[in-house]
Amino acid sequence: VQLQAYGGGLVQAGGFLRLSCAASGSISSFNVMGWFRQAPGKQRELVASINKKNGNTNYAESVKGRFTISRDNAKNMVYLQMNSLKPEDTAVYYCNVATEYYGSYIIGTTYWGQGTLVTVSS
Repeated sequence: VQLQAYGGGLVQAGGFLRLSCAASGSISSFNVMGWFRQAPGKQRELVASINKKNGNTNYAESVKGRFTISRDNAKNMVYLQMNSLKPEDTAVYYCNVATEYYGSYIIGTTYWGQGTLVTVSS
């Protein structure tokens, strides 16, 4: 399994970006896909997740109402639409597939994309 994330960049506060993640290989055995982020000096956190089968989503409190995660199972894609971006959203964003998430903890087998940098200027 390989994950390729793209769509990051530099944007002004209040702007938007859309991250995409393309998965190659068989991911049918994984239940969840998600986007994590890691800012300098901070731990990696789960920003948004989606259940591949039923589409249920979960978001970190800090992004609720601003970010939307979606998936296209036929294309093995997961997206993160980020609106009303804030400087504190600046981080490297990683896409992920896993058996399950428990908070920001990953349960079972997991694969990571290479990360894409999002920088939000004030």
